[in-house]
Amino acid sequence: MSGFATARQKMVDGQVRPSDVTDIRILDAMLAVPREDFVPENKQALAYLDLDLDVSEGGSAKRYLIKPAVLAKMLQAAEIKETDRVLVVGCATGYAAAVIARFAAQVTATESDSALATKAQSILARHGYGNVTVRTAAPAEGDPTNAPYDVIVLNGATAIVPEGLYRQLRSGGRLVGVFATARPARASIVTCSHGDFGHRTLFDAAAPVLPGMELVPAFVF
Repeated sequence: MSGFATARQKMVDGQVRPSDVTDIRILDAMLAVPREDFVPENKQALAYLDLDLDVSEGGSAKRYLIKPAVLAKMLQAAEIKETDRVLVVGCATGYAAAVIARFAAQVTATESDSALATKAQSILARHGYGNVTVRTAAPAEGDPTNAPYDVIVLNGATAIVPEGLYRQLRSGGRLVGVFATARPARASIVTCSHGDFGHRTLFDAAAPVLPGMELVPAFVF
């Protein structure tokens, strides 16, 4: 077993399984997807650590792959079916999209950094993920032209209520992400039922806030 394969196994056994992730599809996907290929070469040694990993390069804004266990727990809560169409918001280099693509029908991934979006599409194509499409878009915009979606996954946190994304869910759809709208931040699931939205807290979690989904301070006279 190669060094990265061993690290991948340790990530699943030491971070994901102890976080009460029991969905075998998620475990198998995380064992199969080479996370090191989705990070810059000089950071590959960090690929399987329990941290939000900065994958930005050069002068670009900071972009992250969120912690493996946080991603896995949110995906388990989303209960993605093999027929589901999934939107991944703020995909960075595409790791979350690759994991989801192994057990969903179709994945659309958005990334605000056009260079990073191009890189994500290249990595995903190289690994044969033909059911993933990457588009350049701000996180809060989602991808309304291809809506509605069965599941929306935030690859990061939001400090605002992403109502525009809610409207891209089909009835019965689910959105999972880290909500930093209050302290402490919590991973939550939002469900859509005939135009109404229910919000349920899943677990305490922290993640970097996605660009454009920060809380803008109100002007005080």
